[in-house]
Amino acid sequence: MVHLELLKPCDEAQFIKDNQYAFKYGAAQYYNEQEMETQYEEEGEIIAKETIYNSIHHEGAIAYRIYDEKQIVGGIVINIQGEQGELELFFVNPDHHSSGIGQAAWKEIERTHPEVRIWVMVTPCFEKCNTHFYVNKLGFHFVAYYNEHNKDPEVEKDLFEMFKFQKIIAKQA
Repeated sequence: MVHLELLKPCDEAQFIKDNQYAFKYGAAQYYNEQEMETQYEEEGEIIAKETIYNSIHHEGAIAYRIYDEKQIVGGIVINIQGEQGELELFFVNPDHHSSGIGQAAWKEIERTHPEVRIWVMVTPCFEKCNTHFYVNKLGFHFVAYYNEHNKDPEVEKDLFEMFKFQKIIAKQA
């Protein structure tokens, strides 16, 4: 059974390593070795330790570990401001992809945070599996494409071409 637990400070270093592994795995599915190097945010990593650390410690951030039974299988970082939530990081260990864990974890996020009516998130364009997951499994909708001609106004430097998605949740009667 999939469940979430708040990230403990003593688990941050492993959370960061697990996140880097999952993101690097995703990029390797799309890029060859030479192309991969052009996508690194820090040497040898698609996503830098500092980026993950800052996401975890951003004002209002809530970080969770995803468990399948007693085994850690991923992580999520969200940020909630009133009725809007931002999915900052979401990863599942590649050994557990296509097992329903990500979908179950997201359902738990929505159940745990019923105050959120609008969820937003961005993901690199090369992450075709992520795009499929967010749109076809979780019900997000495409709202923007960030690139050299259309910069993300909330990001200081653009590292990738990115898709922005949104999910609007209807109020329950």
